[in-house]
Amino acid sequence: MKKKSFNSVISTNRRASFDYFLSDFLEVGIVLKGTEIKAIRQHKVSLKDTFIYFKDGQAFIAGLHIPQYDKGNLFNHEPERTRTLLMHKREIRKYAAKVQAEGYTCVPTKMYYVRGRVKIEIALAKGKKTYDKREAIKTKDIEREIRSNLKRSTRDDN
Repeated sequence: MKKKSFNSVISTNRRASFDYFLSDFLEVGIVLKGTEIKAIRQHKVSLKDTFIYFKDGQAFIAGLHIPQYDKGNLFNHEPERTRTLLMHKREIRKYAAKVQAEGYTCVPTKMYYVRGRVKIEIALAKGKKTYDKREAIKTKDIEREIRSNLKRSTRDDN
C-alpha cells in the first residue's frame, strides 16, 4: 500500500494567478465534515470560481466544490456549502479592511495537507486588465519557446 505524503497539494487555483495580481499570501485552516475529508482524500476538489468573504468577524469560503462522498450515507454533505475558515482575529480584520477599502478580492490559491490537516492558501487579489493578461500569455509563450530551443540544442549536441 502506498503511503500518503503529509505535505501534498490537493488542488490549485491556476485561474486566480491568470485573472489577478496576487499578494499577501496566508495559510488558513478550514472547518469540514467527515464526508468532506473523505472526498478531499480522493482529490475531488475544485477551487474554480471560489472566493472568500468576511462577515461578523469571521471568514467564509464560498463556491468551493467538494463532491459528495460516493460511499456516504444520508449524512453526506452538500457539495457547494459555505464553509468557515480558521483565521486569527487580527488577520481577519487586516484582510477585511483591505477588501473593503482598497478594492481587493480575497481568493484561495491552493489546498494542501500539512501534517494530515487540510489547509488553504489564500491571497489578496487585484483584478488584471485584458492587456495585462495578454502580456502574461506572451511571456509564457516566450519562456516555453526558449525551453524547447534549449532542449533541442542539447539533443543536437549529443
